[in-house]
Amino acid sequence: MKTLNQKLIRDIWRNRSQMLAIAFVIAGGVAVCLMSIFNYYSLAQTRDVYYRSHQFADVFVQLTRAPMQIAQRASVLNSISQVEPRIESAVKVRLSGFEHPIQGKLISLAEQASTQLNRLTLLRGRMPESNRDNEVIVIGSFVQAHGLELGDRLEIIVNGRWKRMTIVGVVESPEFIYVIPPGSMLPDFERYAIMWMPYRPLASAMDMDGAFNSLQVKASSVKSIPSVIERLDDLLEPYGSHGAFDRSQHYSARIVEDELKQLQSMAIIFPSIFMGVAMFLISVVVGRMVGQERDVIGTLKAFGYRDLEVGIHYIKLIVLVAVVGCLLGTIGGLWLGQAMLKLYVDYFRFPQLNYVLPLPWLMFVFAFAMLMSMLGAWRAIKLALALTPAEAMRPEAPPLYQRTLLESVATRFRFKQASLMILRQIERRPIRSALSVLGIAMATAIVVLGSYLFDSVSVLVHSQFQRAQQADLFVSLVEEQSPAVVHEVSAVQGVRYVEATRALPIRITHEHRKLRTEILGLQENARLSHRLDARLQTLGELGPGLWINDYLAKDLNASVGDVLEVEWLDGSDQKVGVVLAGISREFMGTRAHMELSYLSRLRGNGERVNQLQVNIMPEHRRAVINELELMPGVAGISERQAMVDAFFETVGKTFLSFTFFNALLGVVIAFGVIYNLVRLSLSERGRELASLRVLGYRTSELDHILLGELALMLMAGIPLGWLIGKYLALMMVALLQTELFRIPLIISEATLGLSALVVIVSAILSSVIAVMRISRLDLIAVLKTRE
Repeated sequence: MKTLNQKLIRDIWRNRSQMLAIAFVIAGGVAVCLMSIFNYYSLAQTRDVYYRSHQFADVFVQLTRAPMQIAQRASVLNSISQVEPRIESAVKVRLSGFEHPIQGKLISLAEQASTQLNRLTLLRGRMPESNRDNEVIVIGSFVQAHGLELGDRLEIIVNGRWKRMTIVGVVESPEFIYVIPPGSMLPDFERYAIMWMPYRPLASAMDMDGAFNSLQVKASSVKSIPSVIERLDDLLEPYGSHGAFDRSQHYSARIVEDELKQLQSMAIIFPSIFMGVAMFLISVVVGRMVGQERDVIGTLKAFGYRDLEVGIHYIKLIVLVAVVGCLLGTIGGLWLGQAMLKLYVDYFRFPQLNYVLPLPWLMFVFAFAMLMSMLGAWRAIKLALALTPAEAMRPEAPPLYQRTLLESVATRFRFKQASLMILRQIERRPIRSALSVLGIAMATAIVVLGSYLFDSVSVLVHSQFQRAQQADLFVSLVEEQSPAVVHEVSAVQGVRYVEATRALPIRITHEHRKLRTEILGLQENARLSHRLDARLQTLGELGPGLWINDYLAKDLNASVGDVLEVEWLDGSDQKVGVVLAGISREFMGTRAHMELSYLSRLRGNGERVNQLQVNIMPEHRRAVINELELMPGVAGISERQAMVDAFFETVGKTFLSFTFFNALLGVVIAFGVIYNLVRLSLSERGRELASLRVLGYRTSELDHILLGELALMLMAGIPLGWLIGKYLALMMVALLQTELFRIPLIISEATLGLSALVVIVSAILSSVIAVMRISRLDLIAVLKTRE
C-alpha cells in the first residue's frame, strides 16, 4: 500500500467521528433530494400511464340538460376525437351502522366499456347488468373506509325516491384520484361515495331518457384544447352549460399536479440547505486539518512528493466522506420515499404505483454532492498545494498579541483569567468565531425549517374551521329555493340558528387574466361565515361589491377599487362588472364572497338560495341529521368536524409526516454541526490547554475555557438561526402555495424553543465528550515541540 494511502486511512480513523458527522449531513441532503425525486417521478409516471391507458378526458362540461343529438353534433366538431355523454346526479346515502351523513354521486356508464372515457379499473366483482336498476359499482376509497363487501346494500335517494342498491363491484377511476365531496376542499372517504350504474336505469330514475347533463371530451391534440373549449361553449350554451374546462381546472387532476410541483420545490430547497451546511463543515474540518499538518505536508514534499499528489491525497479524503454520505443518503432517501408513497396511496386513489428513480437524476445528485464537497475543501486544498517544504516544516508564526477591546472592558469588570482567555480567543480570531456562530445558526435554522409546519397546520385548521367557518352543518339543496326554506329548517328540533347562502360557479376576468371559481352569497350580518384579515381578525360587513382572498387577488393582479368582470357559469352566459370591495385572508381555496341580496340583484332572477349553514345543539345532532336527510329538497349534508377529521386523516397526515422527517434530519444535522465545532476547537487548542494544565490550572478551569467559548457562540448563533430559519421558511411557503392550499408562515415560541433546545442538547452531549477528552489529555505528547 502506498504511503499516502496509509496516511489516508490513519487520518480517517483519527478523525472518524468528525468525518461521520459530515457524512450524515451530506446524507441528509441526499436523502431529502432523492425522496422528493423518487416521489415526483413515481407519481408523475403513475399518473401519466394511468391517464393514457384509461382514456382520461381532456375537456369536461356540466350542463342542465341536453338531448343526445347534441352529443352527436359535438363529436363531429373540429379537433374532437371522442365524446361521451352521461348523467350525473348528487344523491344521499345511508349505510347501516354509520351515523354520519353521507353524500354521494351517481354516474351513468357507457353502453360499451371499451369505448368509455375515464375508463374504470375493476378491483373486485363485476360490472352491473344493464337491465337491472338496483346494482351499482362503488369507488374503492368508500368501500375500504367502511370495510364493505360485494353483496352489501346501500340506501340512496335518487330524484327524491329511496332505493336499495346492491354493491356488485369495486372500482377506481382516473377521474377521482383525489376523492373530494362537492363544495369541500378536503377528501373524505367515509362520507362521500361515488357510484356507477348503467345509463338506462339511471336515466329512467332521473327522468332523463335520451338526454345527458355531463359531457366528457377527448381532444385530438393538446394544442387544440383551447379551441375545443370555445366550440363546446358555443354549442352547449342554450342547454345550461356551466362552461367547458380542461384538466388544469379539474379538481382531482389539479390536486395531483399541485403535489408534483411541491415535490419539485422540496427537491431544491432542503438539499441546497443541507449541502450548504456540509460545505461549511468540510471547509472548517479540512482547513484546520491542513493547518495542523503543516509539518507533515512539508516533510512529504521534502521527500519528493509533488504538489498534485498531496492535493489528490486530501481530495481522496473528501471523496470518501462524500461517497459514504451519498450511500447513506440513498438508502435513507429510498426508505423515506417509499414511506411517503405509502401515505400518498392513502388518498391518491391509483390502482397501483410505479416506483421510479431515474438513473440520470441519481448520478446528478451524487455529482452535486461531490461538487459541493470539493468546493468546501477547495480553499484548504489550495493552501496545501501552495505550502513550500521550507515554510511548512517551520512552526507557524505566532499571532501578534496585544490587549483587545473586549479584554480591556472585561478587565475593568474584574473578569477571571479564564473568562478573559475566552474573550481574547474570540476577538483575536474573528473569522473563525464568525464561522462557528454561522454553523450554530444554520443548525438552528434547519430545525426551525423542519418544525414550523406543525404550527402552520394548526393555524390553518383553526382559522378555516373555527374562525372563518362556524356552522356545525352545511346543507346543500337539490335546486335553488326561496329564502323561506330557512324557516322550515329552523323549525327542526335541536336547530339553534340557520343562515342561507347561495353558491354559483363564475369566471372572474381582470385585464388579460381569467380564473374559474365559485362565488358565495352571504346573508347580511352573517354570524356563521366570516372573512379574516392578514392578522386573522374578523373583517366587517360585506356591503355592495365583491370580496376575494389574497391569493386570488395576486393571481388576478387586482386591488381594492378595481372593476372585475364576473361571468355566471350557470347556463345564463351573462357578464357583469363588479367593484372589488375587499381582500380577505384565506388558506384554502379561491372562493369569492358577496352579500346575498347584492348577488341576487346582479344575477337578476330574484332572491334564491341553494345552501344552508346550520348551528345545532350537540345532544340533538343525530336527530337533526335524520330529519334533514328526510327532506326531499336536501341534496347533501356535511359536518364541520368531519372536515377537520378528514384534513388530519389525509392532507394533514402527509404534511405532518413530511415535517417529522425533516425535523428528524434537522436534529441529526444540528448534532453533527455542534459536535464538529467542539471537536475542532479541542484539537486546535489541545496544546494550549495542556500548557495551562501543566501550569497548575484545574481540569474544571480548562472545561470552563473551552465550553465558555461554546456558550457564547450559542448565545449569538441561536437568535441568528431563528432569523435565518424564518427567511428560509418564508421562501418555502412561497414555493409550496397552490390554488387549493396555502401554508401560513407561523413560527411559534414553542418551535423556537424546540430549535434552541435541540442545539443546546447537542452542545451538552458534545461538551461531555470534550470534557472526557480533556481529562485524558496526554500532557507530554501534546507538548512535544514540532521542531
